[in-house]
Amino acid sequence: MVGGAAGVVWLVLPVMTIKGEVPVAAGRGEPVAGASVQGPEPEAARRSTAQDPEDHSGYYSDGSTSPADLVLPLVAVGGVVVLAGYGYVRRTRRARTRTTPGVVSPQPPVTPLPVLERQAGTALVQADDCLRTSREELAFAEDRFGVAAVGPFAGALREAERELSAAFAIRVRYEHGVPAPEEEAARRQALAGIVGRCAEAGRRLDAEAPGFDQLRALERDMGDALGVAEGRFRELAGRTGAVEATLADLDARHPAPGAPATAAVTGYVEQAKDRLVFATTHLNQARQATDLGDTGRAIRDLRAAEGAISQADTFLTGVDRLVNSLAEAAQLVPAALTGAEAELARARAAAPSDLASAHATLAAVREELTSGAPYDPYDPLDALRRIVRALLPLGAGRDGVLGFAARLVARADISAADGFVGTHRGAVGVDARTRLAEAQRLLDTDPAAAGVLALEARELAEQDVRMHGNPYAGAADEHTSGVGGAVLGGILLGEDPDGGPPLSFGGPDTRKRRGLPPT
Repeated sequence: MVGGAAGVVWLVLPVMTIKGEVPVAAGRGEPVAGASVQGPEPEAARRSTAQDPEDHSGYYSDGSTSPADLVLPLVAVGGVVVLAGYGYVRRTRRARTRTTPGVVSPQPPVTPLPVLERQAGTALVQADDCLRTSREELAFAEDRFGVAAVGPFAGALREAERELSAAFAIRVRYEHGVPAPEEEAARRQALAGIVGRCAEAGRRLDAEAPGFDQLRALERDMGDALGVAEGRFRELAGRTGAVEATLADLDARHPAPGAPATAAVTGYVEQAKDRLVFATTHLNQARQATDLGDTGRAIRDLRAAEGAISQADTFLTGVDRLVNSLAEAAQLVPAALTGAEAELARARAAAPSDLASAHATLAAVREELTSGAPYDPYDPLDALRRIVRALLPLGAGRDGVLGFAARLVARADISAADGFVGTHRGAVGVDARTRLAEAQRLLDTDPAAAGVLALEARELAEQDVRMHGNPYAGAADEHTSGVGGAVLGGILLGEDPDGGPPLSFGGPDTRKRRGLPPT
C-alpha cells in the first residue's frame, strides 16, 4: 500500500507544480526571468525552447511532461499490485490447510454406519409395502376393466419389483461382508445403492398412480367398484366353510408327531374370517357414505375393505395350496427316496466319508413310508424336505426326481412365507423380507438353498409378530370390528383410534399426496 501511494504521488506531483505561465529553462547568457525583450526574438532564444540535454528537470520548456518519466511510477504501481495478489493467494492457501485447532473450517457430521443401515432397512420395508398394496388394488382394477386396461400399471409394478429385488440383493451381499467391513466407504456406497433402488421403485409406482386413479375414477363411479368388491367378498365368504372342513381333514390325515403337517396354516381360517368381518363393516360404510354424497369417506372405506378382502383370499388360498403341495409330496416321496438312496450309495463308492447323518435321515423316512398305517402318520412335505436336505452336502438334488422334489418343497415354503409376510406386514421387519426375497431369487437356480431361506424368513417373520404384539388387544370391539388384524396386516396404518387411513396403489410420494405418513 505504501509503494502504491508513493507511485501515485510521483504521478500527480508534476501536475500540481505547473502554473499558468510557461516555465522556461534559463540558458547561459540569457536574461533573467521577467526582463523585457525588445525587437525580434534572437535565434538563441528560439533555440532555448528546446530542452537542454543536460537539464534533468523532467519538463520541456512548453510545460509538457516527458513520457519516459512516467514509466517508473507505472512499474512501481504494477509491482505493488502483483505483490498484493501473491500475498492474498498465500494467505488463502494457508487458511485452507491450517491445522491449528479452532481455525479449521467446520465439516458436516458423518452419519454413523449403523444409522445408515437402519435407514436402508426402513427404505426396503416401505418399498415392499408399497408394492404389496399396489398389487392388491391392481387386482380389483383388473377384475373390473380387464387385463389390457391395466397393462401400463402392471408394467410399472414389474419394473418396481425388479428395482426392489436388486435392492434386496445388495443387502444380502452386504450381510455376507461384501464390501468388506473394513471398506467403510464402499459399504456406505452400498447402503446408498439400496436406498436409491428403493426410491426408484417408489418413483415408478408414483409416476403411474395419477393414471391409475383416473382409470378407477372412484370419485365418479363408486357403484361399480363397490359391486366388484362385494362380489369378491361373497365368493370368499362361501369358500370359508369349505376350506375349514378341508383343514380339519388334513389334521386328521397327517397327525405328525411334534408339528402337524398343517402347522404353516394354523389359524388361517380364523384370520380370514376376521378380515371378512372388517371388510363387511367398511363395505357397508362405503355404501352409506356414497348415498350421503361423502365421496372421500366412501373411497377410504372401499380401499380398506379391498385390502381386507385381499388378505382373506391369501389366508384361504394358503390352505388350498398346502393341500395340493401335500398331495404332490405324498406321490413323490417314494421316488425321491429311492433316488436319494442311490445317490448316497454312489457317493460312498466314489469317496467314502462320514455320511452317517444322511443315511440315518433316509432310513427314518423309509420307516415312516412303510409303516402301513391307515392314515399318513407323517408329513409328506416335511419328509421330502428332509430328503432334499440330506443330500445337500453331496451337491445333489438339482436334477431329475430330486431336483423336482427340491423345487416342490421350495415353492411350498416360499409361498407360505410370502403369504405370512403379506398378511402380517404391519409387524414384519427387513430381515425376514430379505431372506424371502433371496429365496425367490434362488428358486430356479438353487431350489434347495431357496427352501432353507424361505423357512428362515417365515421363522423371522413370526418372531417379529410376537415381538410386535397386538396394540388393539383387549379393546371391546377388537374381534367384532377386525381393526387389530387390519393394522397387523398393514391395511391400516394404525395412527387413529379406528386404525388410520388405508393404503393404495403408488409409492411414497402418493402417500404424501394423500396425507398418509410413511410406514
